[in-house]
Amino acid sequence: MMNEWVVFHLGVAALLFLDLAVLNRKEHVIEFKEALKWSAFWISLGLGFGFYIYLSRGIDSALEYYAAYIIEESLSVDNLMVFAVIFASFNIERKHQHRLLFWGIMGAIIMRAIMITAGTQLIQQFHFIMYIFGAILLFTGIKFLLSKGENHFDPRASKVFHLAKKFLPITDEPHNGHFFRYDPHSKHHSFTLYFIALLIVESTDVLFAIDSVPAVLAISRDTFVVYTSNIAAVMGLRALFFVLEDLIKRFHLLQPALGLVLSFVGIKMLIEKWYVIPVGVNLAIVLGILISAGILSKMLPQKTKH
Repeated sequence: MMNEWVVFHLGVAALLFLDLAVLNRKEHVIEFKEALKWSAFWISLGLGFGFYIYLSRGIDSALEYYAAYIIEESLSVDNLMVFAVIFASFNIERKHQHRLLFWGIMGAIIMRAIMITAGTQLIQQFHFIMYIFGAILLFTGIKFLLSKGENHFDPRASKVFHLAKKFLPITDEPHNGHFFRYDPHSKHHSFTLYFIALLIVESTDVLFAIDSVPAVLAISRDTFVVYTSNIAAVMGLRALFFVLEDLIKRFHLLQPALGLVLSFVGIKMLIEKWYVIPVGVNLAIVLGILISAGILSKMLPQKTKH
């Protein structure tokens, strides 16, 4: 029987190839309805994979998978808000955004694999690391709760952008969706702002993974459950990005809800030595926080700024 890791990665590779090389071979603007359909498709796949976890590992592992998947998917929305700022800063046209996100997610899959493997190994060998992860999550959760929801991130002021300008030949010429541009006069290749945007997307994903990976490790120690839930959530980010604007308007209490979720999983890690919260309770609390935030967002519309 083929190893489940191999089967999972073959499935991921097939879906990514189908997406880029077949269904979206020609660059085009992803409209809201199309993005909504693709979001439903990727979310259905992610939720459906939880049934395999149930069949192969049992109900507890399946509940761990779903809790980890929901946390990662929710945190991803905050990540996508930063991607929107990056695209606006570098004037990335909507028709070119999908392909850039594709390569960004390819990088995210590789980085998540490294970070999840390292995280699980560290916890197994050095148990005190769990408390460091818990403290990081609790600190981040409190920061989310105290934040007013304003995003002051400036991609052109980031360290990545300054390092790229210092060490790479960069051109401001139109990129037309290409990472490099050849100058026939100087006979040199230069990196376009399209490539620089990708670099910053990857760097911000690393920063977000510092929160999300410990969060899912707080839910499960099974590397396969942690990894597959992370990748299943990440795979749907491209489609979710294009419903972002409408989603954020409707779900304006998402950030404090994420703050509560991160604080909860942080506390869970910190008290695990003395009390282990049942996995079903974990899932119920995470879902309860997010559903409550959704209901309150509907009942208490965001005040418009004059």
